[in-house]
Amino acid sequence: MRRILVVGFAALLTAACASSPTSTPASSGSGAVGSPPATSAGSAPATSAAPPSAAGSPHVAGLPSCATADLSVTIGPSQGTAGSIYQPIVFTNTGSATCTLYGYPGVSLAGGSPVAQIGAAAARSTATAASIITLAPGAAANALLQYTEAGNYSTSTCNPTPATELIIYPPNQTVSASVTYSTTACAATGVDILHVGVVTAGNGG
Repeated sequence: MRRILVVGFAALLTAACASSPTSTPASSGSGAVGSPPATSAGSAPATSAAPPSAAGSPHVAGLPSCATADLSVTIGPSQGTAGSIYQPIVFTNTGSATCTLYGYPGVSLAGGSPVAQIGAAAARSTATAASIITLAPGAAANALLQYTEAGNYSTSTCNPTPATELIIYPPNQTVSASVTYSTTACAATGVDILHVGVVTAGNGG
């Protein structure tokens, strides 16, 4: 009887072991133990110190956008009206290949030591529609800049601050150029004293 009981107990023990799950090391990759939850691509907000580029902007086949390194950026002659000054920002192709410009440059006043942006960047003037400007080597295009005199605003509204230069990003570029420009800026970001139009052909003269 004892032998029968021992044999029966052994059979039960063997069956129980066979039915229990086996453990395996967690694999690397999605779903691994201790790994962070998967996130979809592009879920993090994009940030950039430069004006945003125009994604999918029109272009001429085979011609690249004009890079900042291939452009001379200057300020043309000023014309004044009551309380405002208008000047073209001139982009001249100093490279060896033809390129294109499309849309708006990014423009802001800057000053101080170290030099930093003062107030709001230029707002866009939308009176003229954007078009593709093709620049052969040596050719020029321009965008009209309007500066509204800081003295038009109260000191408390404007927070007038000396500016020594313009920081200019050619359209769809993330590298800036700087141009000497001594004036008074409004440090208050709620005041738009700069407005800029789209790039058009010619030097604006």
